[in-house]
Amino acid sequence: MIQACIDAGTDYVSICDDHDGTTAALELDGAAKEAGITAVTGVGWTPGITNMPAKLGTENIKNPDTIIDVYWGCHAADTRGGAGTLHALHVFSVFSGFVPSFRGGRIRWIPAGSGRERIRFPEPLGEVIVSHLGHPEPVTLSRYLSLRSASLKGGFKEQGLNKLALLLNQIGLTKTKGRKDDLARIANKLLLPLAGKLSRKRECTSACRVDIVGKEKTGYVHRTLGPVGHMDMLTGLPCAIAVEMLVEGKISSKGVMGPEACLNPREFLARLEMGGIHFFEGDRMTTRLHI
Repeated sequence: MIQACIDAGTDYVSICDDHDGTTAALELDGAAKEAGITAVTGVGWTPGITNMPAKLGTENIKNPDTIIDVYWGCHAADTRGGAGTLHALHVFSVFSGFVPSFRGGRIRWIPAGSGRERIRFPEPLGEVIVSHLGHPEPVTLSRYLSLRSASLKGGFKEQGLNKLALLLNQIGLTKTKGRKDDLARIANKLLLPLAGKLSRKRECTSACRVDIVGKEKTGYVHRTLGPVGHMDMLTGLPCAIAVEMLVEGKISSKGVMGPEACLNPREFLARLEMGGIHFFEGDRMTTRLHI
């Protein structure tokens, strides 16, 4: 798609959330610059929203020892419908094989599903058990920010679905595109509706969280920022805002880049808040953050 935009001399904005697709896109940076176009990849929920708190949180931290940990979680029933099939397909992919994580100054490949931990998101999502998954944030954050490490972990609120995704990978049912497509259709028709019935007494939501640890002049600080909402809004609104800012001439950079390379984080997050996406801060994720 980006190559087609380069050939046509047309700008580009996407919600790409695959690390391999992002890496391939970034390889076209030189060609995009030569063509004079702006191509921003990964401006959705995660990546997208997650990249902006990371950039904002490191504004006063100019230290290569900075650590950024990105997390996402969701109720499975927040992913139903046509988009649910695509998200189910994506989940089977990110739980597969080895995934990128930035450590010690370089990208390292670690097993998907490793590093399990319990993370608190804003209510009504609450606590979710997450693990290392394949997403672009470690790839782009390490490219544009001075960091020691950058990681991405995620998972469903329904822990059984996370275990199922890992099991399907381990027994080889996600090795081919055809198998993944079949599993995604089955998940959308059977598993996600079942999860919805189990969750019918509560609001089903999605959320993300970014933890930044770094050194300022006064010493080390730990910042935690993140929103909660429904996946359709968390994914669609950021992309729309990026297009809006591009049309308004507020993105001057040329080439292929992640959102943290070209978007003003304060303005971007403020527009998200105006659109109804609410942010929280603190380890318990209970303090409302007003941008």
